[in-house]
Amino acid sequence: MKVALVHDFLIKNGGAERVLELLHQVFPEAPIYTLLFDPVGTKGVFSSSDYNIIESKLAKYPKFLKNRSKLLLPKFAQAIEEFDLSEYDMVISNSNSFAHGVITKPQTVHICYCHSPIRYLWDWQAEYAKENNIGFGLLSIYIRKLFSQIRVWDYYSSRRVDHWIANSKNVQKRIKKYYHADSDIIYPASQLSAIGKVEKNKDYYLILSRLSSYKKIDLAVEAFNISGKKLKVVGEGSEASRLKKMARENIEFLGYQSNLEVKKYLSECKALVFPGEEDFGLTPIEAMSVGRPVIAYAKGGVAESVINNRTGVFFENSNAISLNQAIDYFEKNPDLFKPEYCQKRANDFSKVSFINNFKSYVKNKYKYCRND
Repeated sequence: MKVALVHDFLIKNGGAERVLELLHQVFPEAPIYTLLFDPVGTKGVFSSSDYNIIESKLAKYPKFLKNRSKLLLPKFAQAIEEFDLSEYDMVISNSNSFAHGVITKPQTVHICYCHSPIRYLWDWQAEYAKENNIGFGLLSIYIRKLFSQIRVWDYYSSRRVDHWIANSKNVQKRIKKYYHADSDIIYPASQLSAIGKVEKNKDYYLILSRLSSYKKIDLAVEAFNISGKKLKVVGEGSEASRLKKMARENIEFLGYQSNLEVKKYLSECKALVFPGEEDFGLTPIEAMSVGRPVIAYAKGGVAESVINNRTGVFFENSNAISLNQAIDYFEKNPDLFKPEYCQKRANDFSKVSFINNFKSYVKNKYKYCRND
């Protein structure tokens, strides 16, 4: 069976890219087709000769355009459709935007591992418009029309997928709502291995995230500005400068850190703070795998991984007061959140489990389609 992997953009390291690493382990000979590839943005993770990265025609565009990928938005749908996948028996797209739109032959089995339908086109469109000041001027009218056109393409291109895998119940509902398609669930896995004995934590909370507006890091900064508790922030992104200007001296920004350093900070923190609404969210799994609980906003995929009052605490309202109340509750009830509870829960999302479940799923669907 000849397999190809398709990924939206290899320009940064996030949860979808960590899943792609696992898919590559399942199918090490499969090339990876992607719209854009940035070895620097992905911290060299995919630069090894073990990976066969095939970029779209957009790779020939000037660097200043590729670094501002929003300007290439009108080109993405056509570029993903122009990949020649005719030689493959199976195509696996790892998608949260355009990858599922590839065109395959009738006999090719197309499985999509979906992190979410394009959020800024569907359930997040109103918030996205506000965050990016998309009003009703001439440029904004063009953008709204473009989004409408891509939304139509997105729906119809979703019909090209033979089988959908959702990364959570949360995303499964969106696939049903926007694509009218059924899906199975295979949860992502943590890449961090569990440590042995969990040492006493140090006196700080941790955020491990890309610093983008929808991650709601500003909410956490506001909360810790009020409480004065120590917070360390690991990650890079477009919001970094604004967040640093907001923050008081009890908040430390550490920028990008290696996997080894990330594990160190996770294993030493009092708890991971997870203030945004995510499709699933791998960092809570990673925190629990090293015995640390999670303080999270009670919406999105985190509600499927963290167990309230056992491996973490949820806050119900997306504001600083609600977050600080959850932190106070956490500090007053330390015996509820034992490291062994966290690690046991993280085992449900292990790398071995993901690989075995995915292999079994692919084998069954390929056999079914070929015998149909």
